[in-house]
Amino acid sequence: MLDHRVIAMVLKEALKKGGDFAEIYVEEKNLTGVVCEDDKIEKVNSGRESGAGIRVISNENTAYAYTNDLSEEGLLKTAAIVAHAAAGAARDLSINLKQRHSDLKLPFVILPEAFSFEKKVKVLLDANRAARGVDPAIKQVTVSLADLHKRFQVANSLGHLVEDEIVRTRFVVNAVAAREDIIQTGFEAVGGVLGWELLEEFDVEQLSRQAAKRAVLMLDARPAPAGRMPVVMFSTAGGTMVHEACGHGLEADLVQKGLSVYAGKIGQEVAAPVVSVIDDSSLPQKNGSFRFDDEGTPGRKNVLIDKGVLKGYMYDRLTAQKDGVEPSGNGRRESYQHKPIPRMTNTYIAPGDHDPEDIIKDTPYGLLVKKMGGGQVNTTTGDFVFDVQEGYIIRNGEVQYPVRGATLTGNGPEVLKSIDMVGNDLGFSIGTCGKDGQGVPVSDAQPTMRIKSITVGGTGSGEGPEVRKVFWF
Repeated sequence: MLDHRVIAMVLKEALKKGGDFAEIYVEEKNLTGVVCEDDKIEKVNSGRESGAGIRVISNENTAYAYTNDLSEEGLLKTAAIVAHAAAGAARDLSINLKQRHSDLKLPFVILPEAFSFEKKVKVLLDANRAARGVDPAIKQVTVSLADLHKRFQVANSLGHLVEDEIVRTRFVVNAVAAREDIIQTGFEAVGGVLGWELLEEFDVEQLSRQAAKRAVLMLDARPAPAGRMPVVMFSTAGGTMVHEACGHGLEADLVQKGLSVYAGKIGQEVAAPVVSVIDDSSLPQKNGSFRFDDEGTPGRKNVLIDKGVLKGYMYDRLTAQKDGVEPSGNGRRESYQHKPIPRMTNTYIAPGDHDPEDIIKDTPYGLLVKKMGGGQVNTTTGDFVFDVQEGYIIRNGEVQYPVRGATLTGNGPEVLKSIDMVGNDLGFSIGTCGKDGQGVPVSDAQPTMRIKSITVGGTGSGEGPEVRKVFWF
């Protein structure tokens, strides 16, 4: 990593022609990935990246340049480029860097470099075999392992200096089942800020069988009914809805641009009283966790919606400056090649008081969503459409038969106000969130909860034989 003397020189050069704020972000990261497909190891990737990004903020405008030349000469040259974008009088600053520390513990037990490719290959082949052994209807299985070990520095003209490292690992399986002209998929993914002890915390062969069983189960599922109805979102559904239909609209840059339905609503009721929404990068081992964000701001828990009332937004340094508040620790970037922007970390609806089984028993008729698929949302209006990967009909308070092809269509704020029961459980899912051409790792979560009424898209009637066994647990 860079010598502190060089960092101070680069920041001084960046502000030489004026400007209000300068920052340098330096990273070195090692990445590996292995993919098993068609019963064989299809891809093996390994790489190392390093570089630095330099930013100058002048009158709320940003100039950003990056380089993979980490020599003193290369960095000063890059700093001189962004300096030309600044407005104001020439400055000759003396920058005294003071290192920031965090009490948050993010232990990494088995570092990526200590876990060999041979071990990864064995894990993948065993997981592949487990999924394919579920049923002859399984026609395709893709299994992958990936890890990242990153060291980084962030320093700015305020004198703040952060030096840290982070490790992330991930396991993903996708199983495809086919019978006649019907094709269904099952997907599972686990990962987070931890080393390859991930494989001790999760049984990846069991996860592979679970994905395959879901794909096979959906082959025999009935077409989903259509119309407005109650929907029970089980905790295993993952937090796709809170992330897409709510989370992005609470990112401060979208709010300030007038692209969020939540703009200007601080202190107003935007959800049912049983709903609280939290973004928390300090949770241990979750996919969006960190000690410091990519601007050097300590990670923390941010309560965005408290018992239905909007309390705040997610800020990076620039958007916080515009609103006259402190950064919330949500300044994130994909790499040194990108400037930081407000992003979610680990976003979830807080657990409530109801037993999940009681929520189902209290529902005379509706759709139970056990696993969500993909979707899209318009942050300006809050309108969304999501696919349901695994769903069931509820009748007379009991889980009946599986249905396929369901979609959920609605409006984020309206749905948040329509939630009337919230369970005491909490289920996390992982993903890579895309925004402005950047992808960052995140976690989303929700408890089991009931939406009183939402539009379900489907092609069936919702009629079918009763199934007394609750087979989906």
